[in-house]
Amino acid sequence: MPLTVAAAQPPCVSYDVAANAATHAATVRSAGARVVVFPEMSLTGYELDAPAIAAEDPRLAPIVDACAETGSLALMGAPVDGGNGTSHIAMLAIDGRVAGVAYRKMWLGGAEPGRFSPGSEPAAVKVDGWRLGLAICKDTGVPQHASDTAALGIDAYVAGVLESADDAAVLDERARRVAADHEVWVVLASFAGSTGGGFAEAAGRSAIWGADGVVVARAGPEPGAVARATLG
Repeated sequence: MPLTVAAAQPPCVSYDVAANAATHAATVRSAGARVVVFPEMSLTGYELDAPAIAAEDPRLAPIVDACAETGSLALMGAPVDGGNGTSHIAMLAIDGRVAGVAYRKMWLGGAEPGRFSPGSEPAAVKVDGWRLGLAICKDTGVPQHASDTAALGIDAYVAGVLESADDAAVLDERARRVAADHEVWVVLASFAGSTGGGFAEAAGRSAIWGADGVVVARAGPEPGAVARATLG
C-alpha cells in the first residue's frame, strides 16, 4: 500500500514538554499523514541538560490522543533514561494506544558524549507493510549507519535532524547519498527557528526524497512548515 509521510518542523519551547506535546498533537492532526516525523529532541528543544522523558509520561497524552483520532504514527525526539546512570538521545514512537522508545542515537557529536551514551544497534519500525529505518542527526552523515540500517531490509530511511541555517545544504547531501547507496526513500524532519542549545536559527527545509535521490516534497525554513508525500 502507498504510505503517506509528513516531515514536520514545529516551533519549540525549550524544556517545556507539555507545550511542545500540544504543538506536536496539533501537527499530527493537521498533517494528513499515516506517519509524522519530528526533529531531533523535538519535545525538549536541543537542550542537552533537559531531563529524560519516559515513554509513559502523562504530558505525552495529547499526542497519543491525536494519533488515535487520525490513525497516525508519530516519531519524535527526546532524551530518555538508559538505566544504570546512562541517558540517550532517542526517537519515541507514539500511536493511538501506546508510546515507546523506537531508537537510540548511535553516533553522537559535539558536546553530546558528555551527557549521553550512544545506542547500540540500528532499528526499524514496520507500518502498513513498509519498513522504516530510523536515524537521528549525525547518524545520517555516517555511511556505516545507513548500511547497517539498510541491512534490516528497509524501504525508507527516516530521521529527525538539527542543522544550523548555514549548513542547510548538508541535508540534501546526506539524503542523496543514502538514496543512491541503498535505493530507499529518505525522510528528514529538520528543526526550524530557535531550538535551544546555541542554535538561534536552525535550517528547517524538511524534505522527502525518492529512491532516485530527487526531492518530492520540501518545507520552507520557517517553523510550523510540513513536507508531505506519498511513498509508493
